[in-house]
Amino acid sequence: MAEMTEDELNERHTEKMKKKKAARDKILATKTIEKGLLIVHTGKGKGKSTAAMGLAARAVGNNMKVGIIQFVKGVWETGERVVLEKFPDLCIMKAMGDGFTWETQDRQRDLAAARSAWESAKEMMADPSFDLVILDELNIVLRYDNLPLDEIVETLSGKREMLHVVVTGRNAKDELIEIADLVTEMTQIKHPFRSGVKAQVGIEF
Repeated sequence: MAEMTEDELNERHTEKMKKKKAARDKILATKTIEKGLLIVHTGKGKGKSTAAMGLAARAVGNNMKVGIIQFVKGVWETGERVVLEKFPDLCIMKAMGDGFTWETQDRQRDLAAARSAWESAKEMMADPSFDLVILDELNIVLRYDNLPLDEIVETLSGKREMLHVVVTGRNAKDELIEIADLVTEMTQIKHPFRSGVKAQVGIEF
């Protein structure tokens, strides 16, 4: 069989892409629902909060107002904080955690911090001016039972119709996954920390 000429390859490719586009357009035509999404980023791999901050930047770029509650991280001087703080009218970031529970070593302090952060989160979610609310590391708080899971699930299930909410942190609870619209699990295949590499500026913070 003779090899196809470059023109024949190009023509074949064009016909193939036309069929693919027609099939894709047919699928897209059936997607008519517009709603606020409950998004969960979980898993042992790196990138859960990073992906959420990327969504925050995307939303701000679309003139949407974003609220970010950091349940665990204290006021770290992170690159994303520096960038997002340049848009005070469109992004409110509150670092309300006192650090990871193995660092605080004080359960009552952790419980109080979690409750305070959750109350602020509920205020943001109830405020119609916010289009996107990120609950960073809420899954960690739930993992240690620092907030009642049923209260979280009930509140998120009853959120405003057009509000987008993102929950991050490993070990997402099954009940949260069940009510979510979009769940992504970050899988760790390889990480430099295991080879003795410390956290890098611009990558981890």
